[in-house]
Amino acid sequence: MSSPTEGRTAPRLRRRTAASWLLVLPALAIIGLFMLAPLGLMFEVSFLEKGAQGGVRWGTFTPEAYVAFVFERDLDDSLLLNLDYVRIFARSFVLAFATMTIALLIGFPVALHMALQTQARRNLLIFLVTIPFWTNLLVRNYAWILFLRNNGLLDGVLHALGLTDAPIGILYTPTAVMIGLVYSYLPFMVLPIYASLEKLDFRLVEAAYDLGANRWRALWRVIVPLATPGIAAGCILVLIPCLGAYVTPELLGGSRSLMIGNLISGQFGQARNWPLGAAFAFVLLTVVLIAMVAYLVRFRQPPETA
Repeated sequence: MSSPTEGRTAPRLRRRTAASWLLVLPALAIIGLFMLAPLGLMFEVSFLEKGAQGGVRWGTFTPEAYVAFVFERDLDDSLLLNLDYVRIFARSFVLAFATMTIALLIGFPVALHMALQTQARRNLLIFLVTIPFWTNLLVRNYAWILFLRNNGLLDGVLHALGLTDAPIGILYTPTAVMIGLVYSYLPFMVLPIYASLEKLDFRLVEAAYDLGANRWRALWRVIVPLATPGIAAGCILVLIPCLGAYVTPELLGGSRSLMIGNLISGQFGQARNWPLGAAFAFVLLTVVLIAMVAYLVRFRQPPETA
């Protein structure tokens, strides 16, 4: 039999739970309306039949768009293996991982240097890191075109130093795309790592020195593990936007460095094949979700006991 106190507590808990759900409802409605509903619509489009003049034929469902990801139809309607789209996806993942790695190698020392400064200098350095956001992404990429093009500023500097006697031809290559992506997304790597390092108790580093650790050992055994949440957040913030990047590959890569974002745009634009474009988008979304779930499962494991 419940006591009088328990009888009064239960209704109060129910009212608090109901109030909590009422507070969450607006957020759930916004997520459902602006994220889940468009995703559901695009998922339906990916299974519709392509229209004769573009668009789709509503109500006519077919998995043809997903089949076209790895196969193409021959004249007798038989399926032939075609890995062109898979190669574009693979190139996009390689470029995105390379961009993330380079951004991490540059961003971690920068964030660590920022965290070791006085408060006034930290504010100044954060201000400097955010300066690229002041200009439009298109303008920044056009600046890279002027810098990397044949007989541009880079070629002029290398020629003046006597390192080359002809244009190096770096523009419209995967290297140019990677340079542009690193430049565009580097602040997204620096700021989360800095946020983790700013909270770091550097007395732990001093304790590591007292116990005989040198600088590298203190870095790998103390600083890097404690900055792991910031490193993981920075890697996610760089990797995922790079996979769907459109402007930078379009301007710096040209037709020879097509990435997933350009492929999807082309299907909705020139090719007028909306189901195939939607299927590409959902293949990318599925791969990213699998990677994210694997990451969450990996980091949710309990730490090993000594």
